[in-house]
Amino acid sequence: MTAARAALPDLDALNPHELKALIVSQHELIVSRDSEIEQLKLLIAKLRRMQFGRSSEKLDRQIEQLELRLEALQLNDAEKVAALPETIKSAEPLARPVRRPLPAHLPREVRTYLPKQEACPDCGGELKHLGEDVSEMLEIEPVRFKVIRQVRPKLACACCERIVQAEAPSRPIARGVAGPGLLAHVLVSKYGDHLPLYRQSEIYAREGVELDRSTLADWVSGTSQLFEPLVEALRRHVMAAQKLHADDTPVPVLAPGNGKTKTGRLWTYVRDDRPAGDQTPPAVWFAYTPDRKGEHPQAHLSKFTGTLQADAYAGFDQIYETGRIQEAACWAHVRRKFYDIQVAHKSVVAAEALERIGALYAVESNINGRSPEERREIRNTRSRPLLGSLKLWLEETLGKLSKKSDTAIAVRYALGRWEALMRYCDDGHLEIDNNAAERALRAVALGRKNYLFAGSDRGGESAAAIYSLIGTAKLNGIDPESYLRNVLSRIAEHPINRIEQLLPWNVATKVAEVPSCAA
Repeated sequence: MTAARAALPDLDALNPHELKALIVSQHELIVSRDSEIEQLKLLIAKLRRMQFGRSSEKLDRQIEQLELRLEALQLNDAEKVAALPETIKSAEPLARPVRRPLPAHLPREVRTYLPKQEACPDCGGELKHLGEDVSEMLEIEPVRFKVIRQVRPKLACACCERIVQAEAPSRPIARGVAGPGLLAHVLVSKYGDHLPLYRQSEIYAREGVELDRSTLADWVSGTSQLFEPLVEALRRHVMAAQKLHADDTPVPVLAPGNGKTKTGRLWTYVRDDRPAGDQTPPAVWFAYTPDRKGEHPQAHLSKFTGTLQADAYAGFDQIYETGRIQEAACWAHVRRKFYDIQVAHKSVVAAEALERIGALYAVESNINGRSPEERREIRNTRSRPLLGSLKLWLEETLGKLSKKSDTAIAVRYALGRWEALMRYCDDGHLEIDNNAAERALRAVALGRKNYLFAGSDRGGESAAAIYSLIGTAKLNGIDPESYLRNVLSRIAEHPINRIEQLLPWNVATKVAEVPSCAA
């Protein structure tokens, strides 16, 4: 800001024409900056509206770079304006975002500022209350550690010398020093906010609390074991659905002995029927496996009967062959293949395919939340003719393409799964794509960039358990840190045969009573 001010000429020495030219140039600079900010916002919003999965991490990075550029522009905004002369700043007010009211649920600390004068400064008369001006300022307090000292007095009978004492309160981890709130904060920081344990250790050290990374790792492992009955109850709820979304993503895992990494997998299974008007609580269950063999999803889905919305992973084929589970393919995967071609080659065929698929999504945008019967009727009326036309066009187009071209591969991918791609028209409970599962895996993709690999297969299993609880809390609109704090304060003494009472939607009211202090 000092440099910007120094770059300005001596305003007193400028004549009116030079001042006018300076004002115009500065105004054009501000307008250009504001225009770039608006363009970045529109581009980011457009990219975020598109649903992409793990195969589009380049686009995720593109969005991140745009966000960083936007943030840089907005950070410099105040400095540039402050560097302008007052005459220029007041000539035309700059457009600013509308300030939102501060959240009503936040605690209020009232500070009253009385005038220094105890009597009228003009005549010395008595001052009477006339009214008041009230403004609010948002403030934050740093994370504050505290020690809870648990005191259990011993009482002795004066007659028989019998000694009585209260039982020691349970702890989430036996003989552990971490309370429920601290454990919840560590878990959500790692798996919700993607903050590795070594960084957390450094942050806590700045507060004068030395918590070694190995200690934090022990806490993560201990809580994941404590959560096992709860995660099993969550799995049963998910597998009781008639329709599931499924997907998987690679997770680098440290191989024991040689210091290298191997590739494990995190599988996600999502139950969410809210788009079809169903009020059953949504949930997501993650499972870790050391490889991607088809036997793993077969074991996961051994008790499931219904429709599986997933990608074209070959490991699912044996499941479909039994007839117990039907396949519903994903139109987002079809669209993504044409999108990549369009970005790379500006293909006319890909552009038309995207436009035709976009028409199918336009129908979906109007029926979200309606009953399955309404959705099926509207799809048969509006989507089925579009699908029939699209299939004929794909078949005609395929004959004109080189068999080895990327576009031909994308067309054959769609035609080869046509029956499964059409299935959503026959059942209003189904979705047009598998984006519910891909959204669930987004947290894993973000975390993978920060902590690089899991420490072991057991670490992968711990991650799956905690991702399950955090993801389900989010799906139900519950703050995950408040939820985990509530569960950790109760689960050690909770009856195992009533573990379902601790699922997120069953404790939502109690969680709401104690809002999280996490930023």
